[in-house]
Amino acid sequence: MTTRQRGWRLPVALIALSAVPVLAGTARLVELSGGPVLINPDARFTASPLPVAVHIACAATYSLLGAFQFLTRFRNRRPGWHRTAGRVLVVAGLGVAGSALWLTLFFPPQPGSGPLLYVLRLVFGPAMVAALMMGVAAIRRRDINAHRAWMTRAYAIAVAAGTQAYTEGVGGALLGHSGLALDISRGAAWVINLTIAEWAIRRPAATPNRRRVAVAVGGPR
Repeated sequence: MTTRQRGWRLPVALIALSAVPVLAGTARLVELSGGPVLINPDARFTASPLPVAVHIACAATYSLLGAFQFLTRFRNRRPGWHRTAGRVLVVAGLGVAGSALWLTLFFPPQPGSGPLLYVLRLVFGPAMVAALMMGVAAIRRRDINAHRAWMTRAYAIAVAAGTQAYTEGVGGALLGHSGLALDISRGAAWVINLTIAEWAIRRPAATPNRRRVAVAVGGPR
């Protein structure tokens, strides 16, 4: 596999992770716009569709467009695109977090969930806003490393919905289907995503000298 092909693996993986919530959100938008019902209807959403539509549209934009910001080669070759996309992503990210908080505070609780999930959403929504603002502040003072770190954390929080598609299944098998089990399973997705994000942020970068040593040790290519 070439270096260019390896570079695409992360964006493709992130898009795949976001596929389930994006497809479900698209189906919900079709329903709210008067189209056919493609997924289980939810009276909470049909009663007040605007914040739901904002959340779905912003989340789809943020998760899909944001995946390409992790493509180093593309980012370096097209810095203008990276900056423009970054501005769009900050707005979309704030829309994701703001609408999520609105849905948490003013919509009835999700059936089957408990108070733990409510508290977690009140924690991670503002945490995402804070990470975005810290990322913007960092790039304004030309601190690239801090900017990337904070934007990575914000993205990890936002795409937890994709990870929840897996943790809910595992949690249901291990813990059952009580309200507390659902809350723990969904909360685990944020923990997993942020743990991976912190590992990626703190992982030592491969320097040119290290790459040359690796090639020398491995022999000629």
